[in-house]
This record gives sequence, structure tokens and C-alpha cells, in this order.
Amino acid sequence: MQPGFSMKIQPMAAKGQNLDLTSLPSQKATSVQRFALFSGIPLADCSKIVSSAQEKHFSRRQTIFFEGDPIRHIVLLLSGCVKVTQFGPNGQEVILRLNGPGELVGMLGLHAKGNHLSTARTVQMATALVWDAAHFEAVSERFPLLRRNTARVLEQRLHELEERFREISTEKVSPRLSSELVRLLTQVGKRVNDEVEIGLSREELAQLTGTTLFTVSRLLSQWELQGIVSARREMVLVRDVQALMDLSQGD
Repeated sequence: MQPGFSMKIQPMAAKGQNLDLTSLPSQKATSVQRFALFSGIPLADCSKIVSSAQEKHFSRRQTIFFEGDPIRHIVLLLSGCVKVTQFGPNGQEVILRLNGPGELVGMLGLHAKGNHLSTARTVQMATALVWDAAHFEAVSERFPLLRRNTARVLEQRLHELEERFREISTEKVSPRLSSELVRLLTQVGKRVNDEVEIGLSREELAQLTGTTLFTVSRLLSQWELQGIVSARREMVLVRDVQALMDLSQGD
């Protein structure tokens, strides 16, 4: 068992709430159909796939797996946010990507063998469906649409990495940071009235965009004066989405 990864399953029902446990697999299957991983998969097949997973609850800042750990589980986020990171030779942490609801964390399950190449840690409280890695691979063989969707998710993930690499190589920090915030709006953003809350610190935004904490703080302060964002200790509140999108188009 990996450090920080307990397979104890917590109850889904809130305290004092009674649920018909026999209906839960069907409810889960219905809820995951909106995710890209289950696109086009009939509800009956979704139920079979989901029933082979366990539901796991993670606390804030909990490590799901460490770089170098054997791949034992496939994790699909239902809620919350997870950052996937690596450390450079000098010990500096770099965020490779953020995973939000509906996304697989770490390896995608096409060939779930070997060791993890990165570390996954929750940014906020999260809930996930967890499969044994070998079992998920067997399920993927049984349901070709699941395997097809996994390949499509991988393709999309590679496209995002290419886009971020191009931004870091060719763009100034201002459009780079604003582009990342625009991506995060739909990836991990939480709507609060007419604004969108992104639960990341300035340091984490610096790691995502390949720049310094000082530069991120300076830009967010400028944008706050313009009424575009409101930067707090571990969160950015986007007040004007259109203005942020305009910034992402360049200076």
C-alpha cells in the first residue's frame, strides 16, 4: 500500500441521511456518463464498469501516490482537484498538470504497469472512483469504447502539454499566465455568483506557468487594480472572464 493512500471506503451519505444502497451503482453510472471517459458508453455498461471500482475520499493536501511508486490503482476524480508534479535536480517542484472532476489521475490505464513518473497530491478535498490497475486494464479490454475514450483523453492531454510548451517557449509571462487561468476556469474553477474561484496559490500558478512567484504576484496585483481578478492567499477570484480572455491573446 502506498504512503498516504488508504483504501478504507467512507460512506457516501451525509450524517443523518438514509440512502437506498442498492441504487448507488446506478446513480454513479448516470453521474459519470457526462465525463469524456464514458462518452458514448451505454448506461448498462457504465454500471458494470463503475461497479468494479471503490469510492475513495481524500483530504486536502493528501498524497495519492509518489513518483517511483508501483502503479497499483487507476483513479478517476469525481470532485475536487489534484496536482501532478515532478521535482527537478535542484529540488524545485514543477506542476505538470491539474486534474479536475472527470479526469484520470496519473497513468491512463492503457498499460498500467511499472512505476509512477510523477507525484499526485490533492489541492482540495476530493472524491474518486478507484480501480485495481490490472482490473481496469481487463475492463478496458472488455469494453472497447472505454479503451477508445482513454486513448482520446491521452490525445487531448498531449495536445494541452504541447500548447503549454509553446506558450512557455514563445510568449511573455502575462499572456501565458492569463491563458493558464482561462484553462483553469473550466478545469477546476468553481462558480460563485457571477465570479469564478480558482483554488490555487500564487506559488502553484508560478509552477504551472514556468515563472517566478514575484512575477505572478506582480501581474495579479495589476489585474486586481483593473478589476479583472481578486488575488487571495491560496485562491484567485476571476471577476471579469472576458477581460482575462483578452489578456490571453497577448499584449
